[in-house]
Formats: sequence, C-alpha cells, structure tokens
Amino acid sequence: MIWLALLLAQAAVPTQIERGEALFNDAARGCSTCHALKGKGTAVGPDLKDISRLSPKGISMAIRSTVTQYVQVVKLKSGESFPAMPPTDQSTVVYDLSKMPPEPHKAGKADVASMSPNSTWKHPPSARKYTQEELADLIAYIRFSGANNRQAVSPSDVQ
Repeated sequence: MIWLALLLAQAAVPTQIERGEALFNDAARGCSTCHALKGKGTAVGPDLKDISRLSPKGISMAIRSTVTQYVQVVKLKSGESFPAMPPTDQSTVVYDLSKMPPEPHKAGKADVASMSPNSTWKHPPSARKYTQEELADLIAYIRFSGANNRQAVSPSDVQ
C-alpha cells in the first residue's frame, strides 16, 4: 500500500512542475520576463539556477522580496531616469524595470550619469498576487530546472 502512495505522489510531481513552468513562462506575469532558467527567459535579473538549491521557504522569500539589492535607479545623461539593472562592464543595454516586460535601452556605462539605491521599485511577484498553490508550483519548477529536484512542494512549505 505504501508503494502505491509513493507512486501516486511521484506521478503528481511532473504535473506540478508543468504548472510551474507554465506560470514561469506566462507572457503577462511570468518570471521569464526578467529571469532566465534552462535557457528560457530574458536574463535581465539574476539567473534563478542560483536559488534552485534553496529550501522552498528560501525560494519563496526570494520571490516575495520587495526591494532587491540588484536594482538601482539609473539616471542617463539624456536626463531619463528609471529603476534598472545597472550595466556591467560588458553590458550595452540597461532594462527599464518600470515597464512590463522590461524595456531595453541601449546604453553603456559611459551613458549613465548616476546610479542610486532603489527605494520605489518592487519585485513584481508582490503585485502579481500568486496564490500559495501557484508559488508552490513555481518553486517546484525552479527546483527541478535548476537542481533536477523532483520533490513535490506543498503550499504550506512556502508560507
């Protein structure tokens, strides 16, 4: 009898991962508008493979974070100002995070007048109002894609 319960639980995991993948890649509110994972998505923000080995609660905290350490208010020499991922040494594009999906601006470090800490931009999942079940599905997909972890994630694990 125990083997049947284990078999059923394992069969449910791919379904949860598939639901999480659909949420991740959703064009209107998915994580892939800013993050890459398994070669899919836009690498505006950090690659989520880096958090895929965290516990479900750890990933949930990262998803729900409101102000991130990576985002800066970038003011271009043209006078335009917006929350963005700052350009790297190699970058020629900064992404305006106030737009969804983020709008690319061709600008390198030489085009940036100043960068200051972000105090207004919030990580979009806080505004997307994911349910506990949706968060569990997203986290299952992130863990599977980044760390090949097939373990189911319970909604109670992400509170």
